[in-house]
Amino acid sequence: MKVILLQDVKAQGKKGEMITVSDGYARNFLIPRKLAIEATTDALNAKKNADAAQARRIAEEKKQAEELKERLAGMPVKIKAKAGSGGRLFGSVTTKEISEALLEQYEIDIPKTKLILDEPIKGFGSFEVKAKLYTEVTGTVYVQVFEDK
Repeated sequence: MKVILLQDVKAQGKKGEMITVSDGYARNFLIPRKLAIEATTDALNAKKNADAAQARRIAEEKKQAEELKERLAGMPVKIKAKAGSGGRLFGSVTTKEISEALLEQYEIDIPKTKLILDEPIKGFGSFEVKAKLYTEVTGTVYVQVFEDK
């Protein structure tokens, strides 16, 4: 019997896959536990429509990430920080501060977990910070650190 899995089933397949199993296994285990449904024409059409909707959503999210990547190129983020002796910062500029500054200055919400610092920012000047915007889409946030007087 052919069934469409509604959840991941160990040793059988992943959610959304159509698999062939014995009739007894399908009727006595998979279907009663709502792990699968029988692969009827209606179920196949519903699966095809759901797959198409998901593909459109993924394409739209990727397009938005590409647009955000382009916007970030022309938007330097300005951060003021307190300095100690010798032009060094007290502490460092964190991804949380960069994320908050982006939201405040340009109304762009990028979570701090998506920002990647190669090394902590502990001085004044201009820096480039990588931002994972989407799968295979990485932008660059330009950060300028100024002395807070």
